[in-house]
Amino acid sequence: MAISWGEAKEYAHFEGLLQVCHDCDADVYRACKPGETQGSFKEGIFPGHRCICMPSDLSPEDLKAKEKKFLQDNPDW
Repeated sequence: MAISWGEAKEYAHFEGLLQVCHDCDADVYRACKPGETQGSFKEGIFPGHRCICMPSDLSPEDLKAKEKKFLQDNPDW
C-alpha cells in the first residue's frame, strides 16, 4: 500500500506491475494487475472497493490530474 500516486508508481516499477490504483473506499494507493479485484475481507465477506486504476507508466502529476477530472465528471461515483 502507498500514500500517493508517486509511491504507488514506485511499487509498480519494483514489482513489474502495469497499473496503479487509488482505493477510494480505503483511501490508499496500490500497484496492481489489470483486472485485479480490490477490496478486503470483513467478517468472511469480500466486498469490492471503488478504485480508480490507471497505467503505471503515467507520471504522478498525470495520474492526479486524471483522477481529479474523473471525480469532477462523476460527482456521484
